[in-house]
Amino acid sequence: MDLEKFVLAIITTNPAKVPSGTSVFHCESKEEMEIIATNLEAILDGIAHLLTEEIYVIVKH
Repeated sequence: MDLEKFVLAIITTNPAKVPSGTSVFHCESKEEMEIIATNLEAILDGIAHLLTEEIYVIVKH
């Protein structure tokens, strides 16, 4: 089964703005958030998108 157009993970510095139901990674700083997003992008074979200054989303296209 191939997943298409699916949210794989969310990376945030503000957990209050993230819905439940997916993998959420909480970070202490913007720099940590960028590192985690870059690594997860490669590990999950997805694409990282910056939604706001506090939220990255990793999606499978």
